[in-house]
Amino acid sequence: MSLHPTLQPYADAWTHSIEAISELVLPLVEADWNRRTPCPGWSVRDIVSHVIGLDCEMYGDPRPIHTLPRDLYHVTNDIQRYMEMQVDVRRHHTAPEMTSELEYTVIRRNRQLRNETRQPTTMVRGPLGTELTLEESMRKHAFNVWAHEQDLRAALGRPGNLDSPGAHIARDALLAELPTVVAEKADAPRSSAVVFDVHGPIEFLRTIRVDIQGRGTLETAPALGPAAAFTLDWETYVRLACGRVTAEAVADRVKAEGDPELTAAILRNFAVTR
Repeated sequence: MSLHPTLQPYADAWTHSIEAISELVLPLVEADWNRRTPCPGWSVRDIVSHVIGLDCEMYGDPRPIHTLPRDLYHVTNDIQRYMEMQVDVRRHHTAPEMTSELEYTVIRRNRQLRNETRQPTTMVRGPLGTELTLEESMRKHAFNVWAHEQDLRAALGRPGNLDSPGAHIARDALLAELPTVVAEKADAPRSSAVVFDVHGPIEFLRTIRVDIQGRGTLETAPALGPAAAFTLDWETYVRLACGRVTAEAVADRVKAEGDPELTAAILRNFAVTR
């Protein structure tokens, strides 16, 4: 393998998730492709189209030339319009067309990864003309594909892989956003702490400490007398953090203690994906 060791975990996570997606959708009848998913406005077909589009762009393919309809209520900003292009262009594809393109895309991307010799710090193209490192690009992609695998599982009633390689990358990605959620978006009091106790297939106890300047940091040490504390399962954590459900919809699965205004503000701002 020529892939840099730093990049290998992201390639492994992507492989695990994309193969799971292929297994999930291969036996589906045409009607199943139209099932709603937790992603607003997106069906099973749309999720798979999105994943195919992401990997085609990772491969280096040009984006499709396509005009979006004006009645897509779930498309409200530039990043959503950017992502919708690869989805809408495939909205009338049949089940065999979808599975064939997915299989072909996976083959091409596997070949690309086998021959990948670039360094993790190499700058690559991102959405809307942005640039990011190859490592960041592959990390985000592994997270995205795992999250969409979970969307498909929810739509099809096939739970699983909540502790897969992609799940561990998702955990780290979501935890990295917690200081911003607590200290900036929820405006937690200075010199305070907020604790998250997550159980299930992936377990962790993390503390967000807010310093005197209002900056939040992520720590593994528990806090005595935190301003707020949350106990919830890993699947619920993911669904909240990825914006798939509202706090009200999973209130029975989240135990929140401490300042009611602070806990409400944190849950209101918990979603970190666009």
